[in-house]
Amino acid sequence: MPETESQNDYSDLLSNMQVLVIDDDRHVANSLCQTLELESIQARGFYNARSALEQMTNDWNGIIVSDINMPGINGLELMERVHQVDRDIPVILITGHGDISMAVSAMRTGAYDFIEKPFSNERLLDTVKRGLEKRALTMENRDLKRELQEQNLPGPRILGRTQSVQRLRRVLTQIMNTPADILLIGETGVGKELVARYLHEHSNRRNGNFVAINCGAVPENLIESELFGHEAGAFTGADKKRIGKFEHANGGTLFLDEIESMPLTLQVKILRVLEERKVERLGSNQLIPLDIRVIAATKVSLKDMSDHSEFRSDLYYRLNTVAVEIPPLRERLDDVPLLFEHFALIAAARYQRETVPISVEHRHKLLTHDWPGNVRELRNLAERYVIMGEECSFEMEQMLTDQEIQSRQTLSEKVEFYEETLIRESLATNHGSIKNTMLSLGLPRKTLYDKLKKYGINRQEYRED
Repeated sequence: MPETESQNDYSDLLSNMQVLVIDDDRHVANSLCQTLELESIQARGFYNARSALEQMTNDWNGIIVSDINMPGINGLELMERVHQVDRDIPVILITGHGDISMAVSAMRTGAYDFIEKPFSNERLLDTVKRGLEKRALTMENRDLKRELQEQNLPGPRILGRTQSVQRLRRVLTQIMNTPADILLIGETGVGKELVARYLHEHSNRRNGNFVAINCGAVPENLIESELFGHEAGAFTGADKKRIGKFEHANGGTLFLDEIESMPLTLQVKILRVLEERKVERLGSNQLIPLDIRVIAATKVSLKDMSDHSEFRSDLYYRLNTVAVEIPPLRERLDDVPLLFEHFALIAAARYQRETVPISVEHRHKLLTHDWPGNVRELRNLAERYVIMGEECSFEMEQMLTDQEIQSRQTLSEKVEFYEETLIRESLATNHGSIKNTMLSLGLPRKTLYDKLKKYGINRQEYRED
């Protein structure tokens, strides 16, 4: 019989949770763990309470099953100490016949439930599953509250209501304050830098610098100096000392975008800095300690590149400690209207224009487009729509439907398309004024008129009465 969606959800719940079983009788502890594991419930056995207490944190995702009568710290004392760490961790007590009154008293003071010896496996499993569900609900509510608080903080936000975006926000919340380096994986335009800034601005490093560098945009002969800095006289043209990106990000976050473009000769030096947390300027013998978190981003598979000796495998495995995949926009289409509205409001404020609600037809276009350019493409479309207004809805549709046509254009055709777009946007911004359009584009009057004629643009369409 195929599993139902609720059964799958429950399996996912159990896979992320743990039960600590504490009993001074090793045979009993091991037997209980085995019973739970046969039901795909993660379980760890402890033979004294002190060892189990060392596992406790206020965000620990699990429950406690403990015998009451144990030497040293007994079950009641264990429960009290666990609840000092986190009051909401369910503690299930195993009681002998003479401990019933004690167990009832414990229920009044915070025990989740108690199981009287002898008990069946079904009784144990039922109680444990209910406890796990309660803990899962508690943790989910905490995540939601934390998410609401973070969404109300100043700084970048991860917008969206689809499951993939909610899952992304949960992952980012879990890793936000970890010292581990992070690898962001996603297609061009999905917002990798936004995610990196989100991690920085909402983490305990927010008071430090966020330093971004595009590894593919810096010439190979300059990138080493950009990253590590140099002393005066380190090479020809180095007339004064320069602080590199690693050093400038000390106390904060360094974002290495398009890490796949990093030259192989430089990758071994990057690996050394990541492992030693020290940097040495070019021309210097002094090691500078670093307190940074590095977030790298890639649009390709670094594993495939390393398999083909195009990327160092040791650097890949060092960066891949915590990997986060950012979903493309086509996998979260239900978020498109929300994102479009968000970008349109920002564009309206920038260009001092009122937003015009999109029609049902345009909304359908938004929801059926494949979005090869991802969020960046959507943001550009929202800005264009705000600038051009309803009169230019045809161009909006063209941007949504002619991606394949544009991909087949020659270079000169693409340049002309871009040029026409800029002229139309400038005319819209300047309400059809030739003088202001000339100034904003830096074109002589005759050149502008020639291009209006070439593209069949009537400036009267952009004038306001």
